[in-house]
Amino acid sequence: MTTFRSRILESINNESLQTALDNNTERRLKGRAVAFESIPDWRERIKRAHAVRADVIEHLDEYLAKFIAKNEENGVIVHRAKDAAEAIQIVLKITDSNRFASRRWSETDDRSRRTPLLIAKSKSMVSEEISLNHALEKEGINVVETALGEYIVQLRHERPSHIITPAAHLKKEQVAELFREKLGIPYTTDIPTLTATARKILREVFLTADIGLSGVNFGVAETGAVCIITNEGNGRMVATLPPVHIALMGMERIVPNLNDLALMLSLLPRSATGQKLTVYTQLLHTPLPSTTLRKNQTRHLIILDNGRSRLRNSPLKESLYCIRCGACLNACPVFRELGGHAYIGSDLSIAPYPGPIGSVISPGLLGENYVHLAQASSLCGACKDACPVDIDLPKLLTRVRAGQSPHPQPLSQRARGEGAGLSPLTKFFLRMYTRVATHPGLFVASQKFAALGTFLFAPFSQWIRLPAFTGWGYSKDFPRFAGKPFRERRKSKKVDKETGRQSGRFEGGQVETLADKKTEDFADSASRFINELTALNGHVHQTHNATKDIVEFLKQRGVSKIHLEPNTLDENLLREANIEIANAPDPQIIVGATKAICGLADTGSVLIADGEGSPLEASLLPEIHIAVLKSSDILPSLKDAMALVKGRNVVFITGPSRTADIEMTLTIGVHGPKEIHVFLT
Repeated sequence: MTTFRSRILESINNESLQTALDNNTERRLKGRAVAFESIPDWRERIKRAHAVRADVIEHLDEYLAKFIAKNEENGVIVHRAKDAAEAIQIVLKITDSNRFASRRWSETDDRSRRTPLLIAKSKSMVSEEISLNHALEKEGINVVETALGEYIVQLRHERPSHIITPAAHLKKEQVAELFREKLGIPYTTDIPTLTATARKILREVFLTADIGLSGVNFGVAETGAVCIITNEGNGRMVATLPPVHIALMGMERIVPNLNDLALMLSLLPRSATGQKLTVYTQLLHTPLPSTTLRKNQTRHLIILDNGRSRLRNSPLKESLYCIRCGACLNACPVFRELGGHAYIGSDLSIAPYPGPIGSVISPGLLGENYVHLAQASSLCGACKDACPVDIDLPKLLTRVRAGQSPHPQPLSQRARGEGAGLSPLTKFFLRMYTRVATHPGLFVASQKFAALGTFLFAPFSQWIRLPAFTGWGYSKDFPRFAGKPFRERRKSKKVDKETGRQSGRFEGGQVETLADKKTEDFADSASRFINELTALNGHVHQTHNATKDIVEFLKQRGVSKIHLEPNTLDENLLREANIEIANAPDPQIIVGATKAICGLADTGSVLIADGEGSPLEASLLPEIHIAVLKSSDILPSLKDAMALVKGRNVVFITGPSRTADIEMTLTIGVHGPKEIHVFLT
């Protein structure tokens, strides 16, 4: 605990860290508030999401059995891992069996000249939980993080400091110096230049990786779909290009069906990044067929327990409802001052999951090494208000403090009701407080006595100091006692006779008016689609002759070759215009053209499905993606499109690839296309 307090003080006194955390918090909270304004029924959605997650955890064995059976039907190789060690061994076994099937090795190669096996890795909190990278590197395997934030912290040999924004603790000057030192580029704080440097280096990793490894945001029990969402496109790259894809999934990340998935996806991006829908929302059902870039793909799904079964059978079961949006971190006044790296264990290791949710699941999954993290909370309830699945985090934090985690203290301590991670003196004062607080008369008297004491000793306050170990007056400010007890103050409040409420608040202190807010009345679904996509830096071209207008577009750009999905455009007209056509992936081609299965009016998204001509690669590898969409195929929302994705490998694309991993500065064009142009017919 002494070291934990020292780390807290170190974080608070770090001016650079405080600036970075403030920037991250302000933009995340504002973005979330704006995003939720577009769904006036957000309260009802949160209630439904809570019910769905509760049902899944209650009947997890049944849903898992169905999910596994569907994946095996789909040709996916499924593995169950009871703990971190078993998950690591499964990954090592997969890598060993694929050494000679990789794109860079053959059995006739001289062993001494072989390069290490290369794994291109998308962001996965489960892999952080089991320290997968470290284990693979010990075996001589080259693992490269491909999300920009993860890539930055990997170069710094650090853990992510935030579930969503791994490099939230860094300023652009620190990233600039890192890239100068590690990547050999001239020092620059221009964020687009830094992003372009990472894009160039990591593109070669995607194209030459032997294995792609990703996390899983959701698994759909109904169809066996694995859902992976990313903004940069790296998740699509690692799941699409290498000949082997490994998906690493916590066993609790199940939803029953596609409609429930649509519900979760209406809440997760809004809570995490303030987006209506993440740029790339991919649903993978089966391994992908051969292309010019790889042979028939093999997909492995590793489903990890690692303490989740214990957590499910404990008073902390509700923590398994978490969908890893990171909203509770942004809302928490403690995390906003400390950052993720202050959440350390007794052995000084940084907890893989920080913040309010991390203070519950880190001790719940990984043991008493992290049990004291539950003390780093004001129990103000901001985390509960921010949670898109309505997890009662303050309640769970108090249970951890009371020693109710799946890794309990010795029975003698539990029998005395002693809390976890508390000093004997703190436990004594808490027992005294319990006695006072459970007797209303005593509690009111104590409030008045404290207020009187504050008044009498106010002139001498500058000389009054509590012992340093308490933190009061050092790392924590003394609270100012109210002039009147709560009940007396409440009596003076005016209550609205119609609503029965004094006031309502939304995150960030804004007056809650979402239920009364009217959405903009678009003339039709097409105009709404256009407005949404344009707001995301996408481009919409209304046309009566898509091929003719696309030819004109290509000529203006000086493009003479495109990757074209068959039956999308008039190929004869393209050839007459001297446009060369390729129906297979080629990293050198800068324009890819595909047809969109549908569009979504409320998010500006287009749906691309795998098929002849590799449309998934055509919409991913080139710098410019052209999608041809019929206006009659624009649907109101994601839920309306779910019937079109069953059994298919698809991706919903919402604007060009983007990142805000450096100082929360939006940069367009990362691993996926820098531009998306929808030709609306």
